[in-house]
Amino acid sequence: MPLRTPCSLLFDPPGDGAWNMAVDESLLDAFAEGDRCCWRFYAWRVPTLSLGYFQSIKDRRLHPASMACPVVRRASGGGAILHDVELTYSFIAAAGSALAKQSSRLYDVVHKTLIITLAQLGVSDASLFGQPRGGTDDRLPFLCFERRSPGDVVYGGQTKIAGSAQRRRHGAVLQHGSVLLGRSAAAPELPGIADLTGRNVTPGELVEAWLPRLEEHLGLAFSNRALDDDQRRRAERYVEAKYASDAWTVHR
Repeated sequence: MPLRTPCSLLFDPPGDGAWNMAVDESLLDAFAEGDRCCWRFYAWRVPTLSLGYFQSIKDRRLHPASMACPVVRRASGGGAILHDVELTYSFIAAAGSALAKQSSRLYDVVHKTLIITLAQLGVSDASLFGQPRGGTDDRLPFLCFERRSPGDVVYGGQTKIAGSAQRRRHGAVLQHGSVLLGRSAAAPELPGIADLTGRNVTPGELVEAWLPRLEEHLGLAFSNRALDDDQRRRAERYVEAKYASDAWTVHR
C-alpha cells in the first residue's frame, strides 16, 4: 500500500475576514517547505465579501446587496465570494509533496469527491461543469458563483454550488474553496444546495462525510491539529500589516 502524505487537519471557529485570510497565509508559510500538507475548514463570524486577488475594489458597486458587508481581499484569484451560508476550506500542498506538482489534479479530485459525497447525502444531480458553449466573454460577472469554469461543481448542469482557486508560492500551492449550502440575504441571486434541492446539508454533516474520501483520493493521512503559537502570532502580524489594511484591500 502506498505511503500517505501526512496532513494536518484544522477546524477553526468563525472568524472575521482579515483573520481568516491571515491564518491561511500563516499556514502557507508554515507548510510551504517539506512534504507535510495542511487542510483547514473554517467559517465567517458575519457575512463577508472576499474579493479575488485581481479584482478592483471599485467593482463592489456592481453588487448592492453586499455593500453593508465587510470586505477582504483573498490571496487567490477568481471572482468575489459572499461568505455566509457555506463551507469554506483551504489546502496547502507543500512544495515537497506530490500534490504540489499536480496542482490541476487538486481541483479535479477535490470536486469529484465532493460530488460523490453530496450524492451520498441525497444531493444527486451535482456534476462537473464542462466547456462553456459559444464564444468567450471578457466581461466576467463580479461574483464567483455567477461565473462558470470547466471543473466547477454545478447542480442540474448549470447552477454553480462549489468552486476553488489557487495561489502558488515557491513551489507550494494554496487552494481556497467554497461550497454554497444556502442562500444569503447579502447575495439573494445565488441559490445554494438547500434552495435547489430542499436538502439542508450542514457544514458538520458535509465535513464528516467528505473527509474519508479526500483522505483516500488525495493519498493523505489526516491528523487533527490546532494553530500553534508561532502560526497564531504570524497570522496576527498578517492581519495588521496586510489583510486589515487599505493598502492591501483597497489600493492593491
